[in-house]
Amino acid sequence: MPHALADSQAALNALRGPVRLRTLTGIRWLAVGGQTAAILGVHFGLGFATPLGLALGVIAASAWLNLFTVLRFSPQRFLSDHEAAAYIAFDIIQLSALLALTGGLFNPFSALIIAPVTIAASFLPLRLTMVIGSLALASISLLALYHMPLPWRPGEALALAPTYTAGVWAALSFSVMFFAAYAHRIAAESQQMRSALAATQLVLGREEKLSALGGLAAAAHELGTPLATIQLTAKEMLREVPEDSDLYEDAALLVSQAERCRDILGRLSRRGDSGDAMHDRIEVVALLREAAAPFIDMPDGPEIRIETNSMDGAPEPILRRRPEIIFGLRNFVENAAGFAHSEVVMTAEWSADELSIAINDDGPGFTPEILARLGEPYVSARAGNRPLIGHKDGMGLGFFIAKTLLEGAGAEIAFHNRQWGQKPKQTGASVSARWPIEAVSAGPFA
Repeated sequence: MPHALADSQAALNALRGPVRLRTLTGIRWLAVGGQTAAILGVHFGLGFATPLGLALGVIAASAWLNLFTVLRFSPQRFLSDHEAAAYIAFDIIQLSALLALTGGLFNPFSALIIAPVTIAASFLPLRLTMVIGSLALASISLLALYHMPLPWRPGEALALAPTYTAGVWAALSFSVMFFAAYAHRIAAESQQMRSALAATQLVLGREEKLSALGGLAAAAHELGTPLATIQLTAKEMLREVPEDSDLYEDAALLVSQAERCRDILGRLSRRGDSGDAMHDRIEVVALLREAAAPFIDMPDGPEIRIETNSMDGAPEPILRRRPEIIFGLRNFVENAAGFAHSEVVMTAEWSADELSIAINDDGPGFTPEILARLGEPYVSARAGNRPLIGHKDGMGLGFFIAKTLLEGAGAEIAFHNRQWGQKPKQTGASVSARWPIEAVSAGPFA
């Protein structure tokens, strides 16, 4: 698990990675085109006098910076967080300058100042997002106080009440804060989900490789004994048979082919990319024991009991050995063992149509707050836990990974608290997984 957690943290950093220069320059070119069309449309189309030279100069500054960055850097270049923040800060200052020349907050396009802040909140860290948001709020406040008149008909001036200006200021300020918080929250949850799924894939890949190695080890062990017997017998024959006998060449061929078989088995064991037909089949009880193996007889750990029951008299099913099922159940057992006071009970019940596995502990149970969010990534706690040495990751990924793996294997997962023992107020946590029997059964052995 420690290596998996390190890999998952690396995946988190990669998935939260910076934005490409091409993305921000593309957005800026759209802004330059829109600003130019708006200024020219108001000045020439509507006939409202605007400070055309100054306005086009401000737009040209944005276009010039875009040209400089495109010519100086590769469009595929990833910007650091601080570079991206500076890039967006310039856009806010440029837009604010253009608005100051064209009516300030009276300009209907003043709402566009929300856009750079929302973009920043979608990929920048919270600290830099707050810096960008503060710059936008400062710009809105300055625009409310200092700006040129709104372009209007010649000889007329549009005068709006101070109360209206205050209302626009408040609306824009609250909009900046709301959209920034909303975009940052959605982006953060999306990044957490992607990183958690990446960690799940890393863990599953490692478990599949270990399972394949286990299958090869079993096959090599089973083949090794008869192969050694054949080789020993062939060598005895080689010593007993005269060299001029026809059987001598046959015995020598047996020895060489036995050696070749041992070499092939060695290469297969080193490669580790295939399974074994017998190893890939497992009984329910054996599955539970394998999932709980790291925590059975653990020093200072709880007792782990396994109980089975056939609900309709059906025989114990033979399952396909699937690494995601074993690892998912093991994660649930680890959590139960970390919180149990003295006992963890693994219960398997089956019928002709269904298999259900429940993991129950006599610990404090799930709190209502945790129970409502359990199974989401980075949700990690029950009060009063007793951490397992070398197993407690603190990232809150365990339940999410286990739930994702088991659901991918066709299970329905449920979390709840259940009564433990005879005391009505004594409850413990319970996690159950339920499969249709055809989803996990290995079927008859061919």
